[in-house]
Amino acid sequence: MDVKIHGRNFQIDDQFRQAAASKIARAAKFFDGMASADVEVTEERNPRIADERFRVEITASAAGNVVRVAGAASTPEAALDETAERFGQQMKKLKGRLITRSRRADNKYLNEQVESVEDSHEPDEPEIVKVKQFVMKPMTPEEAALQMETLGHDFFFFQSADSDLPSVLYRRRDGAYGLIEPA
Repeated sequence: MDVKIHGRNFQIDDQFRQAAASKIARAAKFFDGMASADVEVTEERNPRIADERFRVEITASAAGNVVRVAGAASTPEAALDETAERFGQQMKKLKGRLITRSRRADNKYLNEQVESVEDSHEPDEPEIVKVKQFVMKPMTPEEAALQMETLGHDFFFFQSADSDLPSVLYRRRDGAYGLIEPA
């Protein structure tokens, strides 16, 4: 498994790189075909957040799903431990849901995401910092909820398998889901 590790405001030494690679590989044992994972380590230099000075974010693609987890702690090793544990839990949860879903129905397709960043903007207009583009494959609201939870987002834009129209699934304040569909 290829583990790409990079730091922001933080120099990564070989010992940390080896520890990260072994912990990610151990956590990813649920998916044999997972090819790579991206680990980003960020050091915040704000003294007010000394307890969460180091932030580790792991992003990987498994079985057509993007899994992203983040954790923060006072040391980079503690942040890595916390994030790797969450990553393993997310992978285990995803594997269980995929198995359950495959036993209930036929093959389903989830969105594949491609990100791009726009740099130019006019000073008078609202600034668009990031543009995301992705291939929309038809899916049910239940599949969209799985994908939304896997990504850790509060909403998810998808194409409904029932009506072939774009729809938005969002998390309500009470923890339930809401669905917006065009009339």
